[in-house]
Order: sequence, then C-alpha cells, then structure tokens
Amino acid sequence: TAYSASKGALDIMSKVMALELGPHQIRVNTVNPAVVKTDMARVVWDDPARSRRMLARYPLGKFIEIEDVADAILFLLSDKAAMVTGETLIMDGGYLSSRM
Repeated sequence: TAYSASKGALDIMSKVMALELGPHQIRVNTVNPAVVKTDMARVVWDDPARSRRMLARYPLGKFIEIEDVADAILFLLSDKAAMVTGETLIMDGGYLSSRM
C-alpha cells in the first residue's frame, strides 16, 4: 500500500539524512510504533473480542500508550542518545519477534 511504501521510504530517507547531517552533529532517527492507544484506536481495540487475538501476539501483552511513544522520542532527543543516529526504533511490544 501507499502507506507502507511511505513508511519504508521515510526509514531509508532518515538513514541517508543521518549520513549527510552527521558531520553537522545533527542526528536523524525514526520511531515506528505498532498499535498506539489513541482515541481512534480505542474505538476498535477496546473491544476484547477484537483485541484478544492481536494481543496474544504481543509478548508484552498490551498495546502501546501515547506516553510510551513520547518517552522513546524524548530519549532519542536527549544527550543520552548522543551516539544514536540513522536508526529505526520499532515499538511493537515484541510483535515482530513473535512472528519468528
């Protein structure tokens, strides 16, 4: 889909930008969360009948909260991540690992 293609393009673009902007001490990363419990997502995923199957695939057993994404971004913006650039932070509660 166009959505998936654009997400992939942004991940690659961030790696290229990290190479080009690194000499200027500018770090570039992407954050790719899975299901985030926004108001819109709650309409679908707060229904236990719908969420049960999906949550069974999440080793952490829960969807991502908005604060989880914000905290990850704050970390990447902080001096604690001074050597992190060109990375894609996948936030999925272990979902991709469960598909191995």
